[in-house]
Amino acid sequence: MIRASYYCSGRRTASGERFNPNGFTAAHRTLPFGTRLTVTNPANGRTVVVRINDRGPFVRGVSLDLARGAAFAIGMRGTGTVRIARVGGLAESDWQGETFAQAPQASAPQAAGSRETQWPNDATRFWGSPFEHGID
Repeated sequence: MIRASYYCSGRRTASGERFNPNGFTAAHRTLPFGTRLTVTNPANGRTVVVRINDRGPFVRGVSLDLARGAAFAIGMRGTGTVRIARVGGLAESDWQGETFAQAPQASAPQAAGSRETQWPNDATRFWGSPFEHGID
């Protein structure tokens, strides 16, 4: 498990896209932009999938900064402990400090009818998905 916090201010992310405080995105110091992680709040079992699009956090002891929308979706307020795993790949046990034990693999292109094409943005994906209820 790692320590995570959330943030809701800023205009642009380190990847160059506009910051959406209600989105399902996150900041990490070293993971490649576009990496998708499942983030689970062990206190209530709620899970969301976030995409790394920013750098940070810049606070000692905190390894992941969630956008406010993702944090609130899993019932997180302030700084808390979360369980993470890379979508389609490495589990939390494969992490060494702030980096992967092995290089991340390139993701496959999205097929027609996939979640990426069904849900056009993060907010729509949240309200129209099982993550709204904390179901994996």
